[in-house]
Amino acid sequence: MPDKRKVSRKKFAFYMRVLDDETDETVGHLVEVSVKGMRLETTAPLPLEQEYNVHMELTPDVSDKLFMFVSIRTKWCKTDDIMPNLYRVGFEIVNISPHDQEIYQRLLEMYGE
Repeated sequence: MPDKRKVSRKKFAFYMRVLDDETDETVGHLVEVSVKGMRLETTAPLPLEQEYNVHMELTPDVSDKLFMFVSIRTKWCKTDDIMPNLYRVGFEIVNISPHDQEIYQRLLEMYGE
């Protein structure tokens, strides 16, 4: 399958859980980031084109805020090649405030490899 991505992704070198805003349950763990999206590792498959309102806990080196909030939409979902009990899920960023966008950009620069 050809890669349709227009913006390159970076591996994320920091353990960060992505939590559902309503339930506070873990949606997945951040493993790759790009300006327009992210890839999470999840324990269950997620439906395509589903929108999630999520937040990520921040560290003081990134922001003076405790959390960053973002709306994301699933674009693809695949079983992990090495660990078949995990899933790789690609998300597009749908909505993010300007301030949280600055924080996200800082995360990309600080922890993206």
